[in-house]
Amino acid sequence: MTHSPAGVLPDHMIRDMLDAGQIITDRAPDDDQVQPASLDLRLGTTAYRVRASFLAGHGRKVADRLRDFRMHQIDLTGGAVLEKGCVYVVPLMEHLALPPGISAVANAKSSTGRLDLLTRAITDGGAEFDRITPGYTGPLYAEICPRSFSVLVRPGMRLNQIRFRMGQSVLSDADLLARHAASPLVSGTAVIDDGVGFSVDLQPKGTDLVGYRAKPHTGVIDLAKIGHYTPAEFWEDVRTTDGQIILDPGAFYILVSREAVTIPPDCAAEMSPYLAMVGEFRVHYAGFFDPGFGHADAGGQGARGVLEVRCHEAPFVLEHGQVVGRLVYERMAQLPNRLYGADLASNYQGQGLKLSKHFKM
Repeated sequence: MTHSPAGVLPDHMIRDMLDAGQIITDRAPDDDQVQPASLDLRLGTTAYRVRASFLAGHGRKVADRLRDFRMHQIDLTGGAVLEKGCVYVVPLMEHLALPPGISAVANAKSSTGRLDLLTRAITDGGAEFDRITPGYTGPLYAEICPRSFSVLVRPGMRLNQIRFRMGQSVLSDADLLARHAASPLVSGTAVIDDGVGFSVDLQPKGTDLVGYRAKPHTGVIDLAKIGHYTPAEFWEDVRTTDGQIILDPGAFYILVSREAVTIPPDCAAEMSPYLAMVGEFRVHYAGFFDPGFGHADAGGQGARGVLEVRCHEAPFVLEHGQVVGRLVYERMAQLPNRLYGADLASNYQGQGLKLSKHFKM
């Protein structure tokens, strides 16, 4: 790999890693598997139902821990249902042989998060979910816990994605202020404090529909069916006229940010929590924003961030404009060959309040 400044690796450098054997695949990569700043990860042919979520821990292998925690083995070849409330571990088709200076971080894809499908990457020797240390060599696994809906999956489906980094290149608040002054990163007043804050929109123009709440008893969602399901079979409308809603403990909501977000071509971004002390809820993020998301050069003209919200133990009043998360911007090591939304099958460019791609518009 040619020398580049610190930053997130773009699409053409990810392809170089595939060519160099630093990313190894059980079968040839899909044509659209490489995104502007990430690589989609594909499910293998077997799932293991396990008693509990786990990490391998230092010096231990996931395969050894599976022998301790597995309940039964499921063949995914013809399709299989992963049931709501259960925990599964699936070996992925991708393996890594990272150089010493390259680390990685994984996250759920947007459609995965919008189904409340908790999906995290685990590795041999791993002490954290989704964080992969520099120089890691070994297999990748997805831990999958459907929380609102049971889902039908098959080998090759892509529930999570991985992003590669050389060093650290997070933009400082001073950098963000300068960029926002030159070309807005978010619409309206920017709240910049260890990233760019974003708030919830509970007073949309022309409608009282502010979000959706997952129904507790529904059918199975086949993840291969795009634009297939009627939203009312799986979701209840959340409506308000006074700019506030009460979140119920244990319920899952799809809401939307008040701000339109822009990711410049030379940056990538990741959603992260704001402060745990601001309320009895968390925003469950499908957290990667690729270069070009919401950017005019990629046909975006600003796009809202969809918020996947789950309330904790006590009911909580969420109010219009309340800051619920932040975007952490990072520099790209090089510009990507393609931007999000430009000549790509990008389901959420220019989005507002929107369910996952599996539902009819």
